[in-house]
Amino acid sequence: MKFYPYKRLNRPITLRVTSASLKLPDGTRDHLDTSAYSIPQRTVALGVAQHEDWISARIGLSATLPPGATDPDAPWSDLRVVAVLTDGDTNVRTTVDLRQDAPASKEWSGEIEVLRDDHVGRASLAVHAVATIDDVPGRSITETDGDWTVDVAAEEPVGGLRLDVKQASFSKSAREWLRPYADAPWAVDASGRLPLVMINTDVEGFSDLLGGESGGIENKIHELLVSQMATDVWTAVFHSAVGDLEVEPDGSPVFPTDWRGEVLREMLPDIVPGLRVEEALRQVHRRRTGDSGWVELQSRVHYAAVRRAGAGKALANVLRALQQMNREDSE
Repeated sequence: MKFYPYKRLNRPITLRVTSASLKLPDGTRDHLDTSAYSIPQRTVALGVAQHEDWISARIGLSATLPPGATDPDAPWSDLRVVAVLTDGDTNVRTTVDLRQDAPASKEWSGEIEVLRDDHVGRASLAVHAVATIDDVPGRSITETDGDWTVDVAAEEPVGGLRLDVKQASFSKSAREWLRPYADAPWAVDASGRLPLVMINTDVEGFSDLLGGESGGIENKIHELLVSQMATDVWTAVFHSAVGDLEVEPDGSPVFPTDWRGEVLREMLPDIVPGLRVEEALRQVHRRRTGDSGWVELQSRVHYAAVRRAGAGKALANVLRALQQMNREDSE
């Protein structure tokens, strides 16, 4: 543990990426969709295949400071919130000040520019809050507890939702909750420390197909099944996350601090587009607990789950493989 000779905040800054766009050689800008960055994985992927010659990237940032950072009686002054992008391979360090969204607000936002020629792979993105303490400027009072990764080569964020995956015979399982689902190929339990996906070994050949690497059309079907399962998982974990929110005295919902909060921050931009995630959560909470609007929102929830699961890409791959087989059979 590192000790400081002055008072600091004991909670970290929460950092989120809110947008990403590429500046192209002709001067135009291509705004990437939310699949280019992953909040659970803290990763931004800028290696879009059709734009290999992009000049720079602009990444939108939103940072939430912990309670006490902006209190009038805080033992510091001249508070600044600074985003820092560091690339150890090229020894490039880029720093930009974020702006406070409103007086006394804990929310700060801004953008950082990533020059393509300055990076060859991955760079680390962090946010620091610095202030003047005891007449010494630039002292750090808190920072993010984990860096984001900005990858200029990857075509998609690495990883995905963190899951615990297990296999069992649903009809004979010691987990009694599984037995009523004996004819289901999988089941999701989103009540634990991590979402749990159970694979039903009673479905003949299903486990082999999921775990196999046979190539050809079987591999495409494997991808399609995994994407369908992932769609169900994303849907289930969203409903679990939004269904058990803590609420402040004024009725405002609070983001959970575990994986449920990560899921909400990941999916809300597609469920309620055009709003900051805090306002999007308030709107979703009002619809869920109010008299109307919740049912109409389910199509957006499903859309967000489908995108995160990559179901469209998996389906397209299967269709292309089938078309190729048909052409070969007709020759």
